[in-house]
Amino acid sequence: MSEPTNAVVIGVGSMGRHHARVYSELPEVNLVGIHDVDEANAAEVARNHGTQAVDMETAIRAADVASIAVPTPYHYETAKQCIDGGVDVLVEKPFVADPDEGVELISRAENAGVTIQVGHIERFNPAIRTLSEIVSELDIIAIDAQRLGPPPEGRAVDVSAVMDLMIHDIDVLLSLVDDDISSVAAVGTRDNRYASASIEFDGGVVAGLTASRVTQEKVRKLSITAAECRVNVDYTNQSVEIHRHSMPEYIEDNGDLRYRHESIIERPTVENGEPLKNELRSFVRSAKNGSTPVVTGEDGLRVLEVAREIDGLASGPKEREVHLG
Repeated sequence: MSEPTNAVVIGVGSMGRHHARVYSELPEVNLVGIHDVDEANAAEVARNHGTQAVDMETAIRAADVASIAVPTPYHYETAKQCIDGGVDVLVEKPFVADPDEGVELISRAENAGVTIQVGHIERFNPAIRTLSEIVSELDIIAIDAQRLGPPPEGRAVDVSAVMDLMIHDIDVLLSLVDDDISSVAAVGTRDNRYASASIEFDGGVVAGLTASRVTQEKVRKLSITAAECRVNVDYTNQSVEIHRHSMPEYIEDNGDLRYRHESIIERPTVENGEPLKNELRSFVRSAKNGSTPVVTGEDGLRVLEVAREIDGLASGPKEREVHLG
């Protein structure tokens, strides 16, 4: 039996609290500390999960791995301290505030022999794992994703819907389409709390992404139009449906000739599981074995660059000259 991995969580806001809970539930992990600038908050979370609140220096000294769930502007400095201390890090999305910071962290981690994984949790959604097994057999034409909902209760969101929500679908999209992006267009409204983007890839695949923090219905869906079928994914229900058309045929019914064209719906088996638990278990395994994580620093950096491009375009000037008739 191998020794358990010692983990700390740095930053226990809404997401960091879930990291602490999951680490405390994983048998292969010892949750050895919680760090937060709000010491009372850290103490409360630590008490709830049978560990202790610690300062940053103690956290780094005690940990084999760390989840970094502080606000994005502090990702770089926090990750740098951990990497310099030889601690493998899972950095919540977005990877960093500035792409140059991400480049430096990746280089620093390579030199230190440290693992970086970026917290794009939807890659670990069982429905997306099932979809990934299907995609290689498809001739993809288009991908559409919707990630909509009202403002979250009890959590302040000071970033656009692109950086808070659409970034998940950008990551999934880039993992499914192995081509370079040839063009990007985007529009937004309400300070980009609602934004739509169109992306075209060199290979001809087109994608439409919509994210909203002002829609009074929670939607988390993705669909793929392929030459062979249409695939629908519901992130929330963790379900996958494959729609195909059977060949049309004429049948005889009581002497009458009738036309029939049925749709066939396949529902692949999707294993149940909490995405965050899948994510942290995968991270711990990669850190322990020195294997490449599912979502690398380079992956996180590419997603960030595309998200920033979309966010900038969606925030751009809305005035244009229109000629009618």
